[in-house]
Amino acid sequence: MVAIVLKRIAVADLRLGMYINEFCGSWMEHPFFRAKFVVDNGKDLQRIVDSGVDEVWIDTSKGLDVALGQPAASEAEVAAQVEASLLAVVSEPVMARVALDEEVRRAHKLCGAAKQAVVAMFSEARMGNAIDAAQVTELVEDISSSVLRNPNALISLARLKHADEYTYMHSVAVCALMIALARQLGLAEAQVREAGMAGLLHDIGKMMIPDAILNKPGKLTDAEFGTVRTHPEAGNSILLGSENISAMVLDVCLHHHEKVDGSGYPHRLKGDEISLFAKMGAVCDVYDAITSDRPYKRGWDPAESIRKMAEWCKGHFDEAVFKAFVKSVGIYPTGSLVRLESGRLGVVMDQHETSLLTPRVKIFFSAKAKTPLPQQVIDLAKLVGREKIIGRESPEDWNFPNLDELWSELPNRKGSHFD
Repeated sequence: MVAIVLKRIAVADLRLGMYINEFCGSWMEHPFFRAKFVVDNGKDLQRIVDSGVDEVWIDTSKGLDVALGQPAASEAEVAAQVEASLLAVVSEPVMARVALDEEVRRAHKLCGAAKQAVVAMFSEARMGNAIDAAQVTELVEDISSSVLRNPNALISLARLKHADEYTYMHSVAVCALMIALARQLGLAEAQVREAGMAGLLHDIGKMMIPDAILNKPGKLTDAEFGTVRTHPEAGNSILLGSENISAMVLDVCLHHHEKVDGSGYPHRLKGDEISLFAKMGAVCDVYDAITSDRPYKRGWDPAESIRKMAEWCKGHFDEAVFKAFVKSVGIYPTGSLVRLESGRLGVVMDQHETSLLTPRVKIFFSAKAKTPLPQQVIDLAKLVGREKIIGRESPEDWNFPNLDELWSELPNRKGSHFD
């Protein structure tokens, strides 16, 4: 049996005959339905270069290796770098909050109301009508209040959206994430609410994208991919025609797909050319996108998503903004599947106020015996020295399709989560 040997390389160093194991970035950033394949023609190689993805993982057991002296990072080296960057956040305090179970049912009702409001607002935009800023402000106030009580409740519930309501609930989720991040950065409350409005409206331009493309149950063609990439400018045009929309909200709408290394769109801005709020929008947009189910792909586990984003951080995100984001949602966000030192598996329920490494966890399965356990919520902050998280786990690897029911305490339904 040939051992898998993974190496991370820059796209500029990719050559024909190499086997791509994974793209370093959200699947929404590249036009390939498959993530694992041999690059065997110049057209595909050029498409990868043009996609804006900066780095890829190659499997040298299935394709060509890098040339002698060519820069590459091994799986172990990257894992060590990522863990070190995440652990650097641990020692700093987390915002105080009420318990998740106190907020989750209020947040569930708010999600339902917010979805209806956003659907109506976006429908008006699609018909060419101006956005009602007063209506947006009222909704942002309600979301802000929930996030202040416990950001993980609304943020985590909004992640449970069904694929057909993605565009609307994604806006609600990014609004909540922007508010939590703005508070973590210590911004004034007026700026916190403006950040929330920017999150709610950042994808308004998708109303100008045909539904057949937005809801396509498969990977987009290059032409369709190009059409989707017009949504920031389309959104900017919509908001310019509305009253009382600030310059900052316009900026986030237009530039939330820019990357600090200059490989983003639509204007390929880099570094300090990108505003603080647009950098915040980039992080929040990607996190909710990759943790959400789409018609063609299951969302990633929240903790695995944080790990992957930390891996991409240098080229994609502003480091200080991403660090604050991790503090706001946790290294192991609510809903993450984790393995404990005892060999038990559990789902993260809520964050501890002073340490990102000691959340409350609901234990439910023995990894050693591969059998269910009586469900029990434990506070790792009270078990320091006796129990701890030793790693992230993939729900798909364990065939846990209804994992979210364990932390949300809401019944599984075939319809919308937020009807």
